[in-house]
Amino acid sequence: MLSGDAAVQRYSSKRTSRFDRWLNNRIPPASSVTLKQKQIFIVPTWQGAKFSLLVVAMVLAGINYQNSLVLALAFLLGSLFMVGILHTYRNLAGLNLAAGPVKPAFAGEEAEFVIVLRRLGERQFESLELGWDKSCKVRADLLYSEEVRLNCPILAKQRGRLDPGRLLVESRFPLGLFRAWSWVDLNMETLVYPRPIVANAFPTSDSISESEGELALNGGAEDFYGLREYQPGDPVRHIAWKVFGRTGNLMTKQFAAYRDKRVWLDWEYFRGLGTEERLSRLCYWVLQLNSDNDEYGLRIPGVEISPGRGENHRNEILRALALYGE
Repeated sequence: MLSGDAAVQRYSSKRTSRFDRWLNNRIPPASSVTLKQKQIFIVPTWQGAKFSLLVVAMVLAGINYQNSLVLALAFLLGSLFMVGILHTYRNLAGLNLAAGPVKPAFAGEEAEFVIVLRRLGERQFESLELGWDKSCKVRADLLYSEEVRLNCPILAKQRGRLDPGRLLVESRFPLGLFRAWSWVDLNMETLVYPRPIVANAFPTSDSISESEGELALNGGAEDFYGLREYQPGDPVRHIAWKVFGRTGNLMTKQFAAYRDKRVWLDWEYFRGLGTEERLSRLCYWVLQLNSDNDEYGLRIPGVEISPGRGENHRNEILRALALYGE
């Protein structure tokens, strides 16, 4: 879990660190990768293993019973088995994978990573499967289009930077007797914002500003606003005696000031809560204030962002919340 230390989430994988080092040497991380011979691995599937055992059994039976028809069928199936290796390999060889746009997410939601598949030439690719692990894969065909864009989501478990790690691309086309695959690192990364948690009413500022915010009558002592009829209880010092001398009517002076409506999202507003709880409540208020088009700023330890509004301002504050502690 991300706390005060700098950390980058890497999507969970059962690969060992030694195997990862070997993969980094064989398939270095890059934003675009074209699969070649040394980057593609291939082994028989469970069905392929049973198929090969069947062919061996047919050969032994044909030899034992001196049955040329059985031997011919066994050699035909054996040839089909060998040709299947080449075709399964060719269904990945030459495929280009490139990193597409990414979208930030909130903790507990799915982060979207777009993968761009391209075919360099006339070769077609069928029945491709891609995903960050075997349990979450998307399927694609690249037959007539020059490229296909796939959205490969990942569950963002905690805030911070999210590195999905290596992408698994595999195929069992055309016979399902072999599985060809590769692990590709496209150097992709996105931000995971804190999970918004509904907070109580936010403490707004009652400070007085010279020119910003909404007008508050009787809130100031220097700016004259106008006159109104005298009401019992009005301060004597606010009575307009000159007007009374000219007209004989008691009038009261009104003064006004501007109440500052800019909101500061302050770390100290949520005392007694842990780091993640504070960040989640601050995130909730960022979304609320942005939807109301209010002007707001952020004060957290080590970071102060002046009040503003708009999507760029919202994203700047959410980024600061996501990376707090780095």
